[in-house]
Amino acid sequence: MKELFKFAAIKSIFQGMSGHSKWSTIKRKKGAIDAKRGKIFTKIIKEIIIAAKEGGSDPETNARLRLAVQNAKGANMPKDNIERAIKKATGAEAESFIETSFEGYASNGVAVFVECLTDNNNRTVAAVRSAFNKHGGNLGTNGSLSFVFDRKGVFSIKSEGLSLEDIELEMIDAGAENFEVEGDILTVTCAKEDFGSINRKLNELGIEPQEAGLKRIPNDTKKLDLDSSKKVLRLIDTLEDDDDIQFVYHNLEMTDELAAELG
Repeated sequence: MKELFKFAAIKSIFQGMSGHSKWSTIKRKKGAIDAKRGKIFTKIIKEIIIAAKEGGSDPETNARLRLAVQNAKGANMPKDNIERAIKKATGAEAESFIETSFEGYASNGVAVFVECLTDNNNRTVAAVRSAFNKHGGNLGTNGSLSFVFDRKGVFSIKSEGLSLEDIELEMIDAGAENFEVEGDILTVTCAKEDFGSINRKLNELGIEPQEAGLKRIPNDTKKLDLDSSKKVLRLIDTLEDDDDIQFVYHNLEMTDELAAELG
């Protein structure tokens, strides 16, 4: 693959093509997670419902709902499913979800941040605590990982048929901080404050991201041996399989050895 171009007067902001960037570490199982289509749809539908309930059923005037619908399309959710979720949110029997988060450490000091949407907080608290305890981790207090993760805007774009050079120049003008190309996916990362600017620029260019949102990116990663890494990943898997949990972030480094083991 040809080397990505550099920009005069701009320090290179590419992480390279190895797949070991901070975002790749978090998204280590994207292919495997995408295969669990039912669970993905469940999580997206929850986001649509809470967005529509809070800000109304019109995506044109509800930015959070517009983003949720955009992500639903990126996940190939049928249009009927999206419309039903919006109607469900505004109906008399609309479900109520609570947004909550948990912070803690897996074994060997790997930081883990869990974001949830739940209709039963007691159930979720018990499930998250059980998962940490079972896999040798421990929960901390809210805010205990504020120094580990930065809130960043992340956009995943299908790059096939697009001019990477042109897009990246446009994205830099809109505030992009980092690019990563892995396969046919271009991932653009920006400061939280520039999320809206990047989104607007993509709309102007007629590009609809496969996924977009504010994510928690680790400032640094923690490298472990293979057995220790697999123990941490068992905790991550348990948390990701819980329907109450929307996102799980961690700072475990994805080494070549670990990537080969996971296939």
